[in-house]
Amino acid sequence: MKLLATAVIFLFHKVSFCEGYGFSKIGKLLSSNLKMNLQSDNVPLSVNELNRKLLQSSFKYASSAAATATVCIISGKSRSANAAESSFTDYAAVKADIVSLIKEDKDLNKGPTLVRLAWHSSGTYDKMSKTGGSGKGTIRFKEELAHGANNGLQQAVAWLEPIYQKYHSAGQDLSYADLYTYAGIVAIETLQGPKIPWRAGRVDSMDPADVTPNGRLPEADLGAPAATAAGLRAVFGRMGFNDQELVALSGAHALGRCHLKNSGYEGPWTYSPFAFNNAYYILLSTIKWIPDDRVAKLQYTNKKDGDLMMLPSDLVLLQDDKFKKFVDLYAADQGVFFKDFTAAFQKLQELGTSNLRSI
Repeated sequence: MKLLATAVIFLFHKVSFCEGYGFSKIGKLLSSNLKMNLQSDNVPLSVNELNRKLLQSSFKYASSAAATATVCIISGKSRSANAAESSFTDYAAVKADIVSLIKEDKDLNKGPTLVRLAWHSSGTYDKMSKTGGSGKGTIRFKEELAHGANNGLQQAVAWLEPIYQKYHSAGQDLSYADLYTYAGIVAIETLQGPKIPWRAGRVDSMDPADVTPNGRLPEADLGAPAATAAGLRAVFGRMGFNDQELVALSGAHALGRCHLKNSGYEGPWTYSPFAFNNAYYILLSTIKWIPDDRVAKLQYTNKKDGDLMMLPSDLVLLQDDKFKKFVDLYAADQGVFFKDFTAAFQKLQELGTSNLRSI
């Protein structure tokens, strides 16, 4: 009879739930010391003997950590014992809950806002200092929500809180960091965009000191177009993105709109702000954009009293020849845009993470 078993060590040290110490050691124990295949038709040890050996070795590691260890043997689907992996969460159910959240919204604003939450939770990464990114779920802290670029995202955090509590209270190990990034992935797919690969295993920080300094997200306007373009390259380059990836990720402006109370800018980028497509590039490259004097900040509109807008950081994608060639490419071919956006957005969502696993 097929027996599937996994040893999972829960180490309680300073906090009431596992932060991951010792999981890699038990994984090595299973693969090296016990020399057994946990998913085979022939298990040489009895269940009792398996439990005894795992228990003895697990307590050895728990004692060295000066922590209390509890060993759980889980029969059923084989799961890794790495703390950074999401071993219990039913992501099909989580996805269904996110889709319901998006579709039940009469104003249809939740989907685009969840994409923005996923983007901003990841876009703080610094490849040199290895700080920021989506790995610790710090955007839920008031200190990070207070950053100017995150105005309005506290509502997205609040929308997702019942989903987090539903699975957390059921004993599943869904993290905020995983939930925020997964919500953006699900939102893009739900809004007719590509299905983007996503991997689980982010471990939440409990310390607001992990919040990165304000100012790591892209600026909409730094004055002269050349300065704004240089600012974009600096921010995206800090994360490890090139010009092509920068322009591809800008295509997320196909969704949603700016809100005056949040950013000082107002209006949608496209006529279909609740459908993910390449309309952003088509409109950006074919309309003659003029300054919009209806708002205090510099933004552009498609005509006097127009119903569309573009930011200075959007216009520089046309004004800079190295950017423009990708705008033209994506305007001409939605399939290429979807392919490049998928790769870049998955990369963005995994900045600042480690030990992720496919679901």
